Amino acid sequence: MSDRLVTLFTGQWADLPFEEVCRLASGWGYDGLELAASGDHLDVYAATEDDAYLAAKKATLDKYGLAVYAVSNHLTGQCVCDDPIDFRHRGIVSDRVWGDGTPEGVRQRAAAELKVTAQAAARLGARVVTGFTGSSIWPYVAMFPPVSQKVIDAGYEDFAARWNPILDVFESEGVKFALEVHPSEIAYDYWTTKLALDAIDHREVFGLNFDPSHMNWQQLDAAGFLVDFADRIYHVHCKDSKRRFNGRNGPLGSHLAWGDPRRGWDFVSAGRGDVDWEAIFRTINRIGYSGPISVEWEDAGMDRLTGAPQALKMVRENLFTPPDAAFDAAFSNH
Repeated sequence: MSDRLVTLFTGQWADLPFEEVCRLASGWGYDGLELAASGDHLDVYAATEDDAYLAAKKATLDKYGLAVYAVSNHLTGQCVCDDPIDFRHRGIVSDRVWGDGTPEGVRQRAAAELKVTAQAAARLGARVVTGFTGSSIWPYVAMFPPVSQKVIDAGYEDFAARWNPILDVFESEGVKFALEVHPSEIAYDYWTTKLALDAIDHREVFGLNFDPSHMNWQQLDAAGFLVDFADRIYHVHCKDSKRRFNGRNGPLGSHLAWGDPRRGWDFVSAGRGDVDWEAIFRTINRIGYSGPISVEWEDAGMDRLTGAPQALKMVRENLFTPPDAAFDAAFSNH
């Protein structure tokens, strides 16, 4: 058992009212929330500008014995660097960000909202914002038709130019940004993470939201990733995935819906996939990460009201507290 904080990421619960999610999370035994800026869970502008709105959010959290340990604005962050901006983005952002839909206007308004998100997080007492960055070069991931190295380099330059002003605001607010290393982002695996950090000169304010589920289906060493980027792990997602590579099912998903048995992999409730949680939890302890473990529940084959409390139980049972001394110290007479 561990005394580490375990939180619930509310992004997959944004269809439910904020208070209902608080009631559920508290009843299951979660310590707090990774609060998503979606649904009625968090309006970052209201949290920044309206003291009454902020007070009401805090009162609801207090009522259920919860705290906000991180704020998520994944959906808006996706629009900061993406190219193209199209119908997919219209479905994930607010009217304020979308505006007239002009791509560069969407990117600029998304960047403005990320700055406000840092301010909202600070007012809520959260010191981390998790999210996506988007990427102007993700469409070239297959490298065909061929693109030059100059095009790829320009993508990282674009990321740095768009995100450095955002990170300036994060620094002034004392809040860190944690990018979820994820397909479609500027960093989606080991080497692209190194390139992204290089692009912004390793600014301390920019780190990572570690989520092993995405590394599992890419067949990356998730525990090794934790070791190599230990000083940049600012937040941890507890999410799992199951591989079904059988000679027909491939890692790219084949344009098949979640839960389709022909897919090469699927997200599943934490503890029911192929992520080696013992290795992850032991490594988290070893690198000295002291933040919360945030359950991001996703499973197309299980009801979330069953999965979320089960995932919490798995974390509580397996994320043990490291010892104060080596086990063989008990053998010593001195």
